[in-house]
Amino acid sequence: MEIRLAAPLQYDSIVDGEGMRIVLWTQGCPHNCIGCHNPSTHSFKDGFLTNTEDIIKDLSENIKYHDGITLSGGDPFIQAKAVNEIASYIKSEGKDVWAYTGYDFEQLLKSNNKDINNLLSNIDVLVDGKFILEEFSMDLYYRGSRNQRIIDVKKSLKYDKVILIDKYMKEKNNKSKYEKKDYIFV
Repeated sequence: MEIRLAAPLQYDSIVDGEGMRIVLWTQGCPHNCIGCHNPSTHSFKDGFLTNTEDIIKDLSENIKYHDGITLSGGDPFIQAKAVNEIASYIKSEGKDVWAYTGYDFEQLLKSNNKDINNLLSNIDVLVDGKFILEEFSMDLYYRGSRNQRIIDVKKSLKYDKVILIDKYMKEKNNKSKYEKKDYIFV
């Protein structure tokens, strides 16, 4: 199946979810968040076309060295059917799937879209919500702004309500690591 990507698969990421990850950067995003860290992925015409079969072949040779895949972009839910083929393969290998989206979890569920629902069923962790520049903080785990949530998708679907992953919702509070000491040079 055809899919539009912003970049080739990125290996060995430690910032796009827990553990060592492969990142799939989808092309196309309707949210256009001010301050987005990846604005080159917004256009629906840029990037390049490839197919899920080639991506899965590449993943089959490399996933064993990683904890899972992170679906980012762009917004992976724009190409839910193609992205789900990849997510389904990753789950069949016993690995986890994280995804980033500008949509709220509730919006995705209310869409009543079969492809979106299938993709959600293969996602373990969802970082949802638009990036809001005024809510930006460097002290957040795996998200850019305080309004975004890190959701345990499996539990949320099971209990029919949003279940947050508390350990990621806390702020790092690493101010001491970033404080610059005052020195006097003579």
